[in-house]
Amino acid sequence: MIKCTIKGVELALETASTLFSPNSIDRGTLAMLSCIDFMEKDKVMDLGCGYGVVGILAAKLIGAEKVIMSDNDETAVRLAQLNAAMNGVGEVPVLLSDCFQNVDAKDFTLILSNPPYHADFSVPKAFTEKGFNRLALGGRLVMVTKREKWYRNKLTAVFGGADITTIDGYCVMTAEKRGFAYAAKKRPK
Repeated sequence: MIKCTIKGVELALETASTLFSPNSIDRGTLAMLSCIDFMEKDKVMDLGCGYGVVGILAAKLIGAEKVIMSDNDETAVRLAQLNAAMNGVGEVPVLLSDCFQNVDAKDFTLILSNPPYHADFSVPKAFTEKGFNRLALGGRLVMVTKREKWYRNKLTAVFGGADITTIDGYCVMTAEKRGFAYAAKKRPK
């Protein structure tokens, strides 16, 4: 079990050796969370929630009814549900879903993710493209990575740009939805 305090909130989290960062909260996740101020008006999606630290923290700060968590791993979903209940926010929906496949909700103001970036880019590509379509106008997609160039290029292609904050060797990428269509592609003259 991991016990930690993030943004003044004490959390206790059960993990499993098969999940990402089973012994401590990942430094990239902590870097991303340090860049987020959860607001009462937010509607939050924890995309690829793992054992649930991001979504549970958000639910504790702004209310469980304003948060949805999802992961494509059954163990992650089971542990995120258990952890949500252990931390007093058991009513947070935790969905077994590949990206947004089983998620009906939309109009999120924040989609937060620490996607896998050591393999191919199919997962962050889907998270970026499908996330854009699930954001409210003015909503933000926030991802953390160590692979800045690919993410910067992808977020620029879809959102028109991204703010980048480097913390502890990680790049926290924040892109805001400013229109209803992907960024215009530049065409050669």
